[in-house]
Amino acid sequence: MALGFGLALWSTPAWRDTAVAWAESRLRAAGLQRTGEVTQPHLRPWGTVLRIPTDGGVYWLKAPGPQTTFEIGLYQLFSEVCPERTLTALAADAEQGWILLPDGGPVLGDSAQGTALVEALEEALPRYARLQRELMPHVDRLLRTGVADMRAAGMPQRFEQALGVVGAYAERHGDEADRRAHHDIGAMRELFGSWCAELASSPVPASLDHGDLHPWNIFTSTASPGGRTAFYDWGDSVVTHPFASMLTALGVVRQFLGVTDEDPALHRVRDAYLGVFTDLAPPDALARDLELACRVAKVTRALTWDRSLQAQGYEEAGAFGRAPLESLKSLLDPSPFQLSA
Repeated sequence: MALGFGLALWSTPAWRDTAVAWAESRLRAAGLQRTGEVTQPHLRPWGTVLRIPTDGGVYWLKAPGPQTTFEIGLYQLFSEVCPERTLTALAADAEQGWILLPDGGPVLGDSAQGTALVEALEEALPRYARLQRELMPHVDRLLRTGVADMRAAGMPQRFEQALGVVGAYAERHGDEADRRAHHDIGAMRELFGSWCAELASSPVPASLDHGDLHPWNIFTSTASPGGRTAFYDWGDSVVTHPFASMLTALGVVRQFLGVTDEDPALHRVRDAYLGVFTDLAPPDALARDLELACRVAKVTRALTWDRSLQAQGYEEAGAFGRAPLESLKSLLDPSPFQLSA
């Protein structure tokens, strides 16, 4: 029987005791024993995680809200198609939406800064691109897991959906500047439609977009050059043009380095990623598709934020409640890599 979800439930000793008991039973079945205190380092409106130390290393129990339980199906697909690029779940409970995952080791964001971050992403992002290529033949199966369809042909309708979500929020909670921004975004309808039409003609097939591909969602081995790189935290995933993933990846580089879109460091990271797709189109055409995909992905980002918040309600979201609005307002920025207003 499903226990439910939400901050009020996830913060109770009763829920935690039940979740820990489930995790311990799965660990024992794998020959592992808990060796220390269970902690709950992350508690958000859209999910929580428990950190469980064992004699075989740290494990994490992820408990998402109902809007992202598709992750269970994703991990099953990953285990068949690209296991070397993702974590392998030890156990899952489809009814609860729980996933028990091993710790992946150090994350790129904690081990590389500045120029070192650029170099690390030049190595990591081509591996992510290969994951996307491996998943391209499995788009129908991705959609069957419950991942949202954000392919370019349907994005004009998604634009209207996002405009409605943000407009309702701006009327209830926003100020005059928010309502003016909402009006200005609405005036981009025709331009946005032209971006979608051009992107829909791209020779690059649809695949999985992680949706939040920043350096803290990338596990990387620093023991030796060419070590294992794995990608995790797939709760913002959608099916769309694969290059949409670069909205966050390049947006974070741009923000952390304080550089413009024309900076050579940003181009190095972009071109390393695009190098995996050069059999499909010339470099200039790929770069154009990437720009379009990132612009269109701003609408996707607004809707994935809304998806994360709506199950529990915006009343419980606090400062996160503005996230869909700020994401959609980034359409007004001339940069395709601006993440929020």
